[in-house]
Amino acid sequence: MHAPIALLVSDHAVLSSLQFALSVEGFALAAAGGDLAAAGAVVIDQGYRGDGLAALVALRSRGNAVPAILLATNPTPSYRARAADAGAVVIEKPLLGDELSSAISHVIEPRKAA
Repeated sequence: MHAPIALLVSDHAVLSSLQFALSVEGFALAAAGGDLAAAGAVVIDQGYRGDGLAALVALRSRGNAVPAILLATNPTPSYRARAADAGAVVIEKPLLGDELSSAISHVIEPRKAA
């Protein structure tokens, strides 16, 4: 069993949808407000507390290196570059298919080189 996935999402409807979808996919979810250092990965919505990327940068400045996925609507090349600098994968909203679950699986189970 993997460490739980933390969801940093301010919009309650989006949060509920993500919780449902990820639990159906078999992911364990961290309790709201839980210790992010114990998370296997963190999914941060672009609008989390006004600026999800800034929240991630703040986490990184405190030494938290948890794998991160940012959910963003129409991310610009600059946004993608800033996210990459913060060590995050960007997934564009609206979410289609299994894109998010695949990204989570990839960051929590990186493939080993052959």
